[in-house]
Amino acid sequence: MESAILFGNSKKDLQLLIALAEKLGIKAKILSKEELEDYHLGKAIEAGETKTYVDTTSFLELL
Repeated sequence: MESAILFGNSKKDLQLLIALAEKLGIKAKILSKEELEDYHLGKAIEAGETKTYVDTTSFLELL
């Protein structure tokens, strides 16, 4: 399965793209505010992930 996320300033244009996608047999939907926040949170977590071990005690001492 392939996916695409489109961002636009015009709700009318996005609705046109969704209508075209559905006409072509592609599932499409407009994300709610909460779904969009979850998407961005996931991207931020991925960007900050280092794959290295962080000692909890040392980390908390830095705070």
